[in-house]
Amino acid sequence: MTQASREFDPDKTVPVADPNAPARFAPQGGEAPPPPPSVAETEEQIQAAAKSNETNLDTLIGRLVVETGLATPEEVQHCLEMVQGTIEPAVQRSLAHALVANEFVTKRQIARLKQILEAERSGQTIPGYKLLGKLGAGAMATVFKAKQLSLDRTVAIKILPKKFGQNPQFVERFYAEGRAAAQLNHPNIVQAYDVGKAGEYHFFVMEYVEGRTVYDDIVKHKRFPEREAVDIAIQCAEALQHAHERGLIHRDIKPKNVMINREGVVKVADLGLARAISDKEAAEAEQGKAFGTPYYISPEQIRGEVNVGPPTDIYSLGATLYHMVTGSVPFDGKNPSSVMHKHLKSELVPPDQVNPKLSSGVAEVIEMMMAKSASKRYQTCRDLLIDLKAVRDGHSPPLAHKDAFDAQALASVVEAEAAAPAQQALDREAELKRDRKRHMVRDPLFIALVVTLAVSLLFNVILFVARLG
Repeated sequence: MTQASREFDPDKTVPVADPNAPARFAPQGGEAPPPPPSVAETEEQIQAAAKSNETNLDTLIGRLVVETGLATPEEVQHCLEMVQGTIEPAVQRSLAHALVANEFVTKRQIARLKQILEAERSGQTIPGYKLLGKLGAGAMATVFKAKQLSLDRTVAIKILPKKFGQNPQFVERFYAEGRAAAQLNHPNIVQAYDVGKAGEYHFFVMEYVEGRTVYDDIVKHKRFPEREAVDIAIQCAEALQHAHERGLIHRDIKPKNVMINREGVVKVADLGLARAISDKEAAEAEQGKAFGTPYYISPEQIRGEVNVGPPTDIYSLGATLYHMVTGSVPFDGKNPSSVMHKHLKSELVPPDQVNPKLSSGVAEVIEMMMAKSASKRYQTCRDLLIDLKAVRDGHSPPLAHKDAFDAQALASVVEAEAAAPAQQALDREAELKRDRKRHMVRDPLFIALVVTLAVSLLFNVILFVARLG
């Protein structure tokens, strides 16, 4: 914990120097040190220092509260007077206590202000931007809400921790995310604005999405209604189609990377693992290594295959959709290795078996999205969207509706088999007729009869002509 956070925490006592510690003496021949202060004098000094620290802290808090719009200057002044005992005997130890006691701010908001102070005092400031609070932190970076001063707009800034800033591999991956995001411009993808370095910190500025993640909703509600989940999947698929058509695969689609803003628009975030499909050099460098999140990773990512394409993202989106509609991850285990082993070897429990309320259509789509073999999945998001939109509209998915296809094929086979004997009888009868005709033409009696009829006809014609003469 930094010095700023220790000072800010109103509920934590500050350690003080031991007044009974032995006095230090100057070396022999040196000037004698002044006598140590009395206990009373020491307590006065401590109180004065504490009061000075509180005053400085109150000034910082008062400035942040007003700048972030949590309270008006008049409300802050009123609380300061309470702390100083101007309007009544001082009962609050700090401005933070007074603001909370008067319900001008909440403890949660005070905690966010503390994070801003931590960032400012640790040097995490970006020229041209003003930090407004911490949005979240992961193993690789911390994300702050900020204001871009030049355009007066709210943004999100991802900052790489100083401990990773000295590692070329981490820095390169951090900038690669910015470059990947900059290539994409789609309403369902978090937009990239800027990337750079300020002091010892590398930063990535992006669109601020005010809302929640799919993971937040799963935690809160356990599962999504089918239609809502399908609609979210459609927007994700449209975002991925845009990325794939520009030669990028995301490689880390999961509930925490799918955001929903207040208007219900889905935003695919975190391109930290994105890679160009054509980047063979990077693919070969990563060969044999698993990149992704175990609960949603595709089998080919687990194997570290070189040729990884759009079906990889489709698998992860399928695992995400599975989690959304069932409330459970597709495969679970004691550790990441066991989970990934199940992605490779275990049969998927049909989603409509986990949640019987699901339609057969959405279950069929998910099962095709999560086929073990990439060749048996949807090959493009364009194909996937055909089925997702059909399911959303209450129809059977034309590409994944195996049961209907098999039933139609079976009916055709049965009908053909039933019709076969009758058709064969007709064919035999026609052949017999043709044979009879051929035999009649070749029979001598038949030939003699034809000749006799021809001679008789010719004789009758001659008689008729003679009579006319």
